[in-house]
Amino acid sequence: MSGLDQSKAACACCGDLLRRRFDRRHFLAFAGASGAAAAMQPLESFAASGNYEAMVIACIDPRLQEPVRKYTASRNLTGKYSQFVFAGAAVGVVAPAFKDWQKTFWDNLAATIQLHNIKRVIAINHRDCGAAKIAYGADAVANEATETMTHRRTLAMFRKEVSERQPKLIIDTGLMSLNGRIDHFHDFMFS
Repeated sequence: MSGLDQSKAACACCGDLLRRRFDRRHFLAFAGASGAAAAMQPLESFAASGNYEAMVIACIDPRLQEPVRKYTASRNLTGKYSQFVFAGAAVGVVAPAFKDWQKTFWDNLAATIQLHNIKRVIAINHRDCGAAKIAYGADAVANEATETMTHRRTLAMFRKEVSERQPKLIIDTGLMSLNGRIDHFHDFMFS
């Protein structure tokens, strides 16, 4: 078969490529076929799987976005963690007032363990948190001492629940001031 006969025998989608005829219409047809083939691949092939360090759970409060970013950068976590931003952070996970949200967190934690093979979960609550006030009342966060105790208890409950559900994870918890200073809590206080 001659070279011309071979190009005529090529399939309709690639024949023009072999004849070096490649206009916009043919490009779009080729791109569409490639996209359809990619869409038929298993979902796992598109997942951002790998081995990452942590899941960081922080509050939705806009005042904390930059301090949390700086904190994770200072711990050399940039690009090494998945992020879960939730009203109240650990408050949203354990407070009865937010019980309808809790399955979402546990499902996301399970997914990030499966996809990212994380080794730890880092919960960062913060001072002057509106979700803590909603969940526990204004008296629970009325002054620095009661606010600290409220978050200390909340973070202890969070650590307990995570350790029961995901015993292989390391659990780090802390209470962040609006200026980015963080107090780490590792104690288990229940009362």
